[in-house]
Amino acid sequence: MSILIKPIITEKATAESELKNCFSFEVSNKANKIEIKDAVESAYGVSVTSVRTINVRPDRKTRYTKSGMITGKTKAYKKAMVQVAEGETIDLYSNL
Repeated sequence: MSILIKPIITEKATAESELKNCFSFEVSNKANKIEIKDAVESAYGVSVTSVRTINVRPDRKTRYTKSGMITGKTKAYKKAMVQVAEGETIDLYSNL
């Protein structure tokens, strides 16, 4: 089971990484904070000071079309905000 799925690169996540040294990742739904901390430390070689997690709910959308009402939803996922020690950083853009 892979704990870290992918990094989240948005404007808000980039601002947090620059100002607070806090990086966001999409993680497995069954992963806890200790497993996330160990996975980030082993994958990027940094020391993690804190981990915050959130279960992101799916967004539901409804469209009215000629053929009728169409409903859909996005995927639900778990997000982890990881704060690394002062002076250390994670380079998320090297693999792009």
